[in-house]
Amino acid sequence: MKPLFLFLLELEKLKGKVRRGWLLHKIKNGETTAEHIFHLAFLTWVLGREKKLNMEKMLKIALLHDVVEIYAPDLTSYDACGIKKGITIKNWKKIKPKEGRPTNEQRKILARIKRKLEEKAMNKITKKLPADLKREFKLLWFDYKNGLSKESRFVKQADRFINFFQGMIYSKKCKKIKKKLWLQRIKEVIDDQYLLNLLNTSESYFFKK
Repeated sequence: MKPLFLFLLELEKLKGKVRRGWLLHKIKNGETTAEHIFHLAFLTWVLGREKKLNMEKMLKIALLHDVVEIYAPDLTSYDACGIKKGITIKNWKKIKPKEGRPTNEQRKILARIKRKLEEKAMNKITKKLPADLKREFKLLWFDYKNGLSKESRFVKQADRFINFFQGMIYSKKCKKIKKKLWLQRIKEVIDDQYLLNLLNTSESYFFKK
């Protein structure tokens, strides 16, 4: 039982880890990674019922998707904007986040850096877990990162939506959040009809005149 006990102790760190995007926006008492996971899990549950997919699998993926942030940095599109020539996994800490819209090349570089850092974190997290749990963690996380199943693809899009949703809530007290840019981006990255319906409702609420 000791490996599971130690894992639970490590998991506790996510309760105090404020998400990087909110730190960059200087949001007071910003959402933590644990709070984000909680919010996503509920969205996955209440909206995922309509999808007729494997609910247990979706909830496990939602709970697991950002657990790597115990050790890995929560890099954002602002970090992608700050990527300059010569930035690699070896010197990623030199990235200086900037506002704006990253290029496709910047997004690709950041994705490679994040993947390496997160894989390292996942290996560290699962190193001493029981073999069956270690295997399940890695398979579900790999599925999520690569969009191998309908369940993981839905959770990925739900994750993007819930981040947009939280940003819109914070936009009421943080004028630095460029709502129209956020709305443009979220429309580019989700195509699930249930999430699009929820997005339409959100747009009517957050962008009402």
